[in-house]
Amino acid sequence: MKIVIDAFGGDHAPGCIIDGTIMALKKFDDIEIVLTGDEEKLNNILKTKKYDASRVTIINAPDVITNDDVPTDAIKHKTNSSLVVAFDYLKSHDDCVALISAGSTGAVLTGGFLKIGRIKGVSRPALAPFFPNAKGGMTCIIDCGANVECKPINLCHFALMGSLYYKIMFGVENPKVALLSNGSEEKKGNELCKETYPLLKQLPINFIGNVEARYFMTGDVDVMVSDGFSGNILIKSVEGAVKFTTKVMKQAMLSTFFSKIGALLCKRSIGKVKDKLDYHKYGGALFIGCKKTIIKSHGSSRDVTICAAIEQARKLEINKVNEQIKKMIENMPEINFGIGEHND
Repeated sequence: MKIVIDAFGGDHAPGCIIDGTIMALKKFDDIEIVLTGDEEKLNNILKTKKYDASRVTIINAPDVITNDDVPTDAIKHKTNSSLVVAFDYLKSHDDCVALISAGSTGAVLTGGFLKIGRIKGVSRPALAPFFPNAKGGMTCIIDCGANVECKPINLCHFALMGSLYYKIMFGVENPKVALLSNGSEEKKGNELCKETYPLLKQLPINFIGNVEARYFMTGDVDVMVSDGFSGNILIKSVEGAVKFTTKVMKQAMLSTFFSKIGALLCKRSIGKVKDKLDYHKYGGALFIGCKKTIIKSHGSSRDVTICAAIEQARKLEINKVNEQIKKMIENMPEINFGIGEHND
């Protein structure tokens, strides 16, 4: 299978992108990689590496979309950028199954909407990252920023897609799906939550009801469904809390001679916690619901992150996730979503 990668997206591009690509090529013998970016720079790096050159193609794209660019303008006008060229390749080549980028999130989402489009029947694609939880597993939040304003039909589609995605990635037959709200009672939440709750109960998913944000990482929920505005606030709050806790713990451990001794004795355990919270191992957030697989990796992605994202894309293609989503939406129970709502 062929995967196209935006080689100049991200803080550590193109070096870490190339290293991650080579790691994946050595790990899987059934993939081919297409790298888009400045051809001369890519070749200069690649000639210092040992890899199977027959499985790597470079497409010249001298421009780069930055976080300072307006996403819609950049996708429409920076036609020679590494990201746009990658999207054009994904769209025009049937044998190319996925795109990976660690570049501008807004540009990746905009490119997904404008260049690739959504699966027929899916009301809106959604961004779905994974976070480690207290029980040693992973929790998915869907949506976390692609759709600021949503309707009940969107959240129902997010729930269906998120449940299927979790099942494919982790082999869980009936993932626990919850609706992000400000209380566990059925009548809690804003109007969107109140309207969506009874609809989720009608879907063929393991819906466990409303769940507050503080239970997101306890491991009691597999898939948290939300509009993109609330979901984005949730994940950024989690990231901020983790950074704050890490900083305070480090300061406390280095504050006295005895605390330093204690920290030394706990070094192995602390290392395990740090390893568990390291997002570099988890690939990227799937922009689920588009006609082809699009994975947005973290802006500070390292080689292991890119390798994990390639593995993620490979697994989704093997399991034909987009075909399963299309079939699932087609077989969705008849539900009254309200006046003016449709799924085309």
